[in-house]
Amino acid sequence: MTTVPRRRPVVGVDFHVWDGIFQGSRSHLVGLYRAAIVQAPEIEFVFFLEQTDALRQAHAEFRAHNVRLVPMPHRPAPWRLAVQLPLLRRRHGVDLLHMQYRLPLVAAGTCACTMHDILYETHPQYFTRFFVWQSRLTGRRSARRAAVLFAGSEFSLHEMVRLYGVDKERVGVTFSAVDFERFQPGAKGADEVRALGLVPGAYLLTVGRLEPRKNHLTLLRAYARLGDDAPPLVIVGQRDFSYGKVFEELERLQLGSRVRLLENISDAALPALLRHARLFVYPSFAEGFGMPVAEAMASGVPVITSNTTSLPEVAGDGALLVDPTSVDELSQAMARMLADAPLRERLVAAAARHVQRFDWQRSAAVLVAAMRRHFERAQP
Repeated sequence: MTTVPRRRPVVGVDFHVWDGIFQGSRSHLVGLYRAAIVQAPEIEFVFFLEQTDALRQAHAEFRAHNVRLVPMPHRPAPWRLAVQLPLLRRRHGVDLLHMQYRLPLVAAGTCACTMHDILYETHPQYFTRFFVWQSRLTGRRSARRAAVLFAGSEFSLHEMVRLYGVDKERVGVTFSAVDFERFQPGAKGADEVRALGLVPGAYLLTVGRLEPRKNHLTLLRAYARLGDDAPPLVIVGQRDFSYGKVFEELERLQLGSRVRLLENISDAALPALLRHARLFVYPSFAEGFGMPVAEAMASGVPVITSNTTSLPEVAGDGALLVDPTSVDELSQAMARMLADAPLRERLVAAAARHVQRFDWQRSAAVLVAAMRRHFERAQP
């Protein structure tokens, strides 16, 4: 009796984020699949994107024997979801199509979906009404219809269980991970910091787009209470032009040259700014993960962050946690951290241990295990 060899399962991945600006969802997919390709040689991975040559040249893993890079010209999201991906899926024999947040608009076979967060459900005040309406419609559909489901944090998993009624046991958590080659303690980059007019080890730092959710107003009010002898505060982040309250608050508090706003810091310069900060302060109201906190912890910088949403999960025992609505609590935490060297040392040591859990190999193992279970169940 002749045994017919089993066809290798094919996973298709909507990789269009590679074609856009550098952002969290892009770094997540790249890091996750660089590890997954190596961990699962028995799976054929087909990536749909426009800039196939750039991806192939940037990362050797995407030149592996179990990888195909398929051109998908950039189009608006409705066209990509309704036309491009369903057609490409059929053309390339995809068994499982992995998407982020939204599934194709028409029936397109079995899908996996990563819901990094559902903050539009839990904190809708930080988004436009149209975005909330659209995301609630597509997010609920994706969470309930996906054959394989992932969350970006334990917090996001619990909120999907609570609000969407999904079975907790079928959701894998694929944390984003830190690039430990870039974000690490040390003296490297001190000259870059000086070139910006800053003294290494003598400034407070926060990183995040100037938008209400990041809570810069509370940070400025808390910082103002530290007094004129406090180290300067550096804010790294591009402004949202619909949100000018940060600048109004700077003027009202008369902070003048004590606060530096850096809007055009390159991705290459960010690690130097982080590792040479005296403190990293991140009082965001809501996060699906909170990558800046993890990167600061990996850089050996003492961290203060919020006690809400996913941030305690990311910080672990390696940061001071505060109520992001309390100016007093944040100001007292900053003053305490600046004055207490043993506390800083203890938190930095705890952070160095805790942040190791945010590793692409671990997250890829969750991804690959879930896909293998799916294919095992799908066998006739």
